[in-house]
Amino acid sequence: MKAAVITFPGSNCDRDLAVAFAHAGADVHRVWHKDTALPEGVDVVAVPGGFSFGDYLRCGAIAAQSPIGAAVRAHAARGGYVLGICNGFQVLTEMGLLPGALMRNAGLKFICKTVKLQVATSDSVFTSAYVRGQRVMIPVAHHDGNYTADADVLARLQGEDRIAFTYSANPNGSMGSIAGILSDNRRVLGMMPHPERAAEPAHGGADGAALFGAVMGALALA
Repeated sequence: MKAAVITFPGSNCDRDLAVAFAHAGADVHRVWHKDTALPEGVDVVAVPGGFSFGDYLRCGAIAAQSPIGAAVRAHAARGGYVLGICNGFQVLTEMGLLPGALMRNAGLKFICKTVKLQVATSDSVFTSAYVRGQRVMIPVAHHDGNYTADADVLARLQGEDRIAFTYSANPNGSMGSIAGILSDNRRVLGMMPHPERAAEPAHGGADGAALFGAVMGALALA
């Protein structure tokens, strides 16, 4: 099983993400944003957190136009798995792979702490190792994590069971306390919290490890 982790100027969680996938059993390949193709045979593409291009313009907007973007879109279009975390979630919305937008936190402050999430669905490769309603502890670190969408998009996400995670106590004003959402084919996940920062006991908690293990387990059976 092969995972590709993309790095943009300003990414700062790319190594953490690569390590989390490697510990789950993936053959991890690092991809620079100026590359125009993904490694052959890639199963899952991971877009990490950080501050791509300094978060100038809109968070993720410049990264979404990087040369590698076309390859990521093509990978998603043919049914490949894509995971975007924090700034990666912002990039995926800017790419049009996920609906909605990530706006400035309601409190206008950067938030960096471990928060309690509720698993809203276990019906995806990413969340299949959890139980619907399960509470997990995952760190957040963002200034623009306020998920915002129009009423039709929110209704569709809810009606199609595409909300992956919600905050137990909303830290950023996100609509519906949404912390992560799935694409319509359930193969693209964007989430603001950082499971790669809760992937082993040395992190102070390992609730995020199940996400990476679930992806690798599903790919092994595919």
